Amino acid sequence: MPAALVLLAAGSGTRVGAATNKVLLPLDGSDDPASSALGLSLRTALEVPDVRRLVLVVRSGDEEAVAAVAQPLLGDREVVMVAGGDTRHASEQAALAVLRADIEAAGEDGIDVVAIHDTARPLVSPELFSVVIGVARKHGGAIPAAPLSHLSTRDLQPVAGALVGVQTPQAFRAADLLAAYAQAAADGFDGTDTGATLERYASGVRIVAVPSSSLNLKVTFADDLGAVTTLLN
Repeated sequence: MPAALVLLAAGSGTRVGAATNKVLLPLDGSDDPASSALGLSLRTALEVPDVRRLVLVVRSGDEEAVAAVAQPLLGDREVVMVAGGDTRHASEQAALAVLRADIEAAGEDGIDVVAIHDTARPLVSPELFSVVIGVARKHGGAIPAAPLSHLSTRDLQPVAGALVGVQTPQAFRAADLLAAYAQAAADGFDGTDTGATLERYASGVRIVAVPSSSLNLKVTFADDLGAVTTLLN
């Protein structure tokens, strides 16, 4: 069975000091919107094999700008655009509502795994998508994790031990994901990321850490925009 990919692009540019959504900002020094975090993430998603559905979650009011990025890249591929919510969790709920019929469909007409990616991580590779999808298909869930170092507590004491940072794309068996989010909606629970919701409402699902690296960085602050630009050039 094929998979579905969800690209989250419903954030803002507040912490990068921009008046527009940070994932729409060009990253290579040009004015080409396809060089934005959204454009790069979408290009990569389109390279992932065996994907039946592609859902793009956008901020209300950004539809026209997002379409300007997406349409030149799609060719004969189709993407469903859906308005996101006030939180990441609400945006994921909106995407799953679009995918519900495909998740509940039997056999070759359905999808068995959903991978959710934050487009603010524009340097993700097609291979990482494929790995997390494959691991989720085998075990139930998969989350990329990269080693962290030089961390300190709030009182500036070094943090001991081996630590990792959780990234996206995160992938899960579609039926488990849909059921967990249905329970979360009933409880009014709002998870910090996809894995947090599965951990709370699908305790029987094994979530496996997939090795990743710091290159799969997230654009959060202005310095991150510069780092991505440097890595692209």
